[in-house]
Amino acid sequence: MRILYIDIDTLRPDHLGCYGYHRNTSPNIDRLAMEGVRFDNCYVSDSPCLPSRAALYSGKCGIRNGAINHGGAAADPVIESATRGFKTLEDNFVVRLREAGMYPVTVSPFGERHSSFWFYNGFREMYNPGRSGAETADEVIPAALEWLDRKGTTANWYLHVNVWDPHTPYRVPKNIPNPFENEPPPGWMTEEIRRTTWDTYGPGSAQEPGGDFLGTHTAEQMGAAKQIDSMAAYKSWIDGYDHGIHYADQHVGQLLAKLEQLNVLHDTMIIVSSDHGENFGELAVYGDHQTADHITNRVPLIIRHPKGLGGRGRVDRALHYQFDFAATVLDMLGQDSPESWDAESFLRSLECEREGGRNFLVVSNCAWSCQRAVRWDRYILIRTYHSGLHNWPDVMLFDVENDPHELTNLASERPELVHQGLAKLESWVTDEMRRSTEAVDPLWAVMREGGPFHANFGSPSYATYSQRLRDTGREQYADDLEQRRNRLMFKP
Repeated sequence: MRILYIDIDTLRPDHLGCYGYHRNTSPNIDRLAMEGVRFDNCYVSDSPCLPSRAALYSGKCGIRNGAINHGGAAADPVIESATRGFKTLEDNFVVRLREAGMYPVTVSPFGERHSSFWFYNGFREMYNPGRSGAETADEVIPAALEWLDRKGTTANWYLHVNVWDPHTPYRVPKNIPNPFENEPPPGWMTEEIRRTTWDTYGPGSAQEPGGDFLGTHTAEQMGAAKQIDSMAAYKSWIDGYDHGIHYADQHVGQLLAKLEQLNVLHDTMIIVSSDHGENFGELAVYGDHQTADHITNRVPLIIRHPKGLGGRGRVDRALHYQFDFAATVLDMLGQDSPESWDAESFLRSLECEREGGRNFLVVSNCAWSCQRAVRWDRYILIRTYHSGLHNWPDVMLFDVENDPHELTNLASERPELVHQGLAKLESWVTDEMRRSTEAVDPLWAVMREGGPFHANFGSPSYATYSQRLRDTGREQYADDLEQRRNRLMFKP
């Protein structure tokens, strides 16, 4: 079997045509969905970028693999000590692919961008485009096409191709016209909702979109409005994001054309997914991935099997962790998943063309905030331990079936559901820590450092942002932020 894994950074599913989006952002990805299975409720266990890929390639949630932050003590996998043999990380997904007879290759700048050199473990060939994640798709795809020209007709390869165009600052070359200039943005955003995201604070809020809360001019670099101060400004951000998706999708088309040219498309399984989504007003965050919620942790997952395994054009609405596809791929290759993994194969349900997922999921984000969330039934409960320079309450509950953009917090009116969610979270933490090789939950290592790497109460960024709030007439929010800091860091 040949396997092509297309990894499009920062891709939220509801901005793809096959997931119901009103703009034609993704004709090539939509084609794959029509030829395979689309998973509607796939979530990364840990977000954003580094924790997500650490979970996928380790097969473990961040609470056990240890890599949950973008800096500090919890930005690397747990260090093996007495249990380390001649080699390390031998239960890694790519190592297991090799043991199953596959030839794994990656075309990605991820390892360099995040100094995550464990990522290369097991790959036979590694191609780093060399711009640390600043590449456009036209700088990434040629290396993949060249590799396919050389080795695409050989058997049993796994090719990981990673493009970044939907990630800020949006990377589409400026000479390419915006195909959505005359199309409206998503209809759920209204002036009233936009205003609530303006009259608040936090990195990514309407006054500091894209996490640009220190004035680094991210918006100016990508041609979007500097602030979300109008619906027209909101549209400029959506247009930039959707243009990035469309540009990435065009290059997906180039990969498919190459497989057809080589006459191997009929024997290639194609998987499309992402490392995380992107909030565009949800929880008052625009153009960033700072939350453990339905928007940041939910990702697309499309599996197009060459022989139609799982069905053609079928939709699976069961709850799945993203790393479950890694266990499923090993199962297809006749390999058991390592006992150390949290990942579980769904091959049996795929073969029967039925939905077979998890009863509930627990997802996290500890790079921009310290949050864990429980996703079950039609709900998501978000527990905030450190708000990451935002003013989120400690507990939020949303009905994501009827309120996918998380506008109405039901926590106060549905205490029985809050109790259910917190009980599930507590049981999950207990079970995971029983299986962990570490004595301490890494979330608390992040908390001891003053919080997440990008929004840390102990960093100069805190004082700079607090002063910005005062300078922009938001003194009450600066006071609130100070109270939050004192509550976490300076208990009497």
